[in-house]
Amino acid sequence: MRLLVLGGTQFVGRAVVEAALARGWEVTVFNRGSVGALPGARAVVGDRTAEGGMSALGEGSWDAVVDTWAREPRAVQSAARLLRGRAGRYAYVSSLSVYEWAPPAGYDEGAKVVDGASPGAGRTEYAQDKRGGELAVLESFGEERSLFARAGLILGPYENVGRLPWWLTRVARGGPVLAPGPRELPVQYIDARDLAEWTLGALEREVSGPVNLVSPQGHTTMGELLDACVNTTASTADLRWTAPETVLAAGVKPWTELPVWVPPGSDMHDALHSADVSRALATGLSCRPVTETVADTWTWLKQLDEAPQRPDLPIGLDPEAEARVLAG
Repeated sequence: MRLLVLGGTQFVGRAVVEAALARGWEVTVFNRGSVGALPGARAVVGDRTAEGGMSALGEGSWDAVVDTWAREPRAVQSAARLLRGRAGRYAYVSSLSVYEWAPPAGYDEGAKVVDGASPGAGRTEYAQDKRGGELAVLESFGEERSLFARAGLILGPYENVGRLPWWLTRVARGGPVLAPGPRELPVQYIDARDLAEWTLGALEREVSGPVNLVSPQGHTTMGELLDACVNTTASTADLRWTAPETVLAAGVKPWTELPVWVPPGSDMHDALHSADVSRALATGLSCRPVTETVADTWTWLKQLDEAPQRPDLPIGLDPEAEARVLAG
């Protein structure tokens, strides 16, 4: 299988390249060249946001394309138009965010998507941008040759957002840790490596259309996630499980200041942690245990000088704010 990965050096793109190479596929990666391609992959350098920036892809053909672009849809549109006659299938890593807010608990791929998305738009809001990317692929590849991996929370090694790395770093530091309850709160996420394996398998099986891609409900809980952080780091941290009402009353922001966590019974929890993934499971999704995701992320994290965090998306709770909540 000849695969073109647009990106291919960070987090999800890297996981896709590693999985494809492990399958013995012929892999080409296209990106700005700021990070070297993985050994075994052919590197093509260009900038899809610049005029004529994709000229290096003017020749060649591939069985499939995987695109992880998350910003302006017109960049996806340009790529899809350039490749439509030279690639068999186009897989776009989209997002559960494309559904109109707030989707009901248990929503599947038939839920209403956001309005206002355009395949030729510049950068706007994340939900519209991801939906616009889907429309851009449909425009050139049609329904039968398009695949949309509507991912939810993505965790695992090389995570460049910093959610699981923050929890691991905080737990490793030890002491009393604000653990937002309840312990049994269901959590849905997808390990980037499981996302990659499913995507490649779906391309092989010629799956098309949108697929909600997170772990099945019941795969893990907030308690199991944080227990895994404690065990993996061999920390003496004391998880202080705190009622959601107490956390919210203290002004702590779910999802950002306490990554992964959102209060039960809220629109956010229905949207982020209660998607129906029947179609993903029926098309080959297999999710590794949360203990493996946590352990492998910690192994990678220990090799870095500091935990990764995007400057445009601050993650984590200030230690003084945490102490105030715990003091009650």
